[in-house]
Amino acid sequence: MKKSDFHYDLPHELIAQQPLPERSASRLLVVDAPRQVLADRAFHDLPQLLNPGDLLVFNDTRVLPARLFGRKPSGGAVEIMLERVTGTHTAVAMLGVSKKPREGSLIELDDGTPVRVLGREGQFFELRFECAEPLEKLLLKIGHMPLPPYIARADESSDRERYQTVYAKHLGAVAAPTAGLHFDEVLLDALRARGVDFDYITLHVGSGTFQPVRAEKIEDHAMHREWLNVGAELVEKIHRTRARGGRVIAVGTTVVRSLEAARGEHGEVEPFAGETDIFIFPGYRITSIDGLITNFHLPESTLLMLVSAFAGREFVLSAYKHAVEQRYRFYSYGDAMLVWPERRDSGLGTRDSAAR
Repeated sequence: MKKSDFHYDLPHELIAQQPLPERSASRLLVVDAPRQVLADRAFHDLPQLLNPGDLLVFNDTRVLPARLFGRKPSGGAVEIMLERVTGTHTAVAMLGVSKKPREGSLIELDDGTPVRVLGREGQFFELRFECAEPLEKLLLKIGHMPLPPYIARADESSDRERYQTVYAKHLGAVAAPTAGLHFDEVLLDALRARGVDFDYITLHVGSGTFQPVRAEKIEDHAMHREWLNVGAELVEKIHRTRARGGRVIAVGTTVVRSLEAARGEHGEVEPFAGETDIFIFPGYRITSIDGLITNFHLPESTLLMLVSAFAGREFVLSAYKHAVEQRYRFYSYGDAMLVWPERRDSGLGTRDSAAR
């Protein structure tokens, strides 16, 4: 397949630049692949669309204020976008700067903190923050929320809360698992009252999630690596849910990547902690989940390819066309889809490059 097979046209004004005042007030497009039916609903209708005994799996990662600003000794401006924290005072990052700094050079942050460039690997730089306090504490004090590049505004104080899920727990992501942004406590309570169960994986989303597919032949694309944890209690809950006829529904593509990366040699989800570079696109058969809640994704992106593997490329693109015509809001602060997969007898193959 070619990346152009996953193109769609999107008017720029449909890219959400601000979140709605109420999280669960977003719209929800139900994408029923088995029946080839689309339905326009509201996100707060979700309890009516799930059954008692279903299991929602969330990603409980917490977003770091991972964007920093500073200057080189020459006075040139530098933007630092952390990819991941690697130690108490070290991190790997991308640098927005006119001329890339050499190994050993210094950057001074806006608050005066010195940052030393330790080395470079590809587009990423290894940095050491020469301050007494731990790096995470420094980020919480002077860092900016790493809003996606398609949000054409500076981050605001409200983004510190709004670009996090209400259940965010483990600090380490540099992008939000955006499908979870639609859930508020009122909706979670309604789902519990419906008899829907919850559990969590942790996958620290990296900035690579926004990297475009540059290879025209999608099989040639190299995925970024992300750290994840799928715990034993969740694995047991998944098995119990399916044994009693319930459905496992992933809240976001990060949950899909985690559960698929955790599949063992017999295809069952197993406890797993580590990194993965799994790339899911049509031809890969997703078996760890029975439904997916996800936002709308960029054209020709790996995330759109993942959703297409789950529900069929042509039907997913028809859903996107419908969403554009109905003026849904797109991307991180936009609306969502509830996707039921195409029938399992489709004969799809499997490609799994999970690093385990």
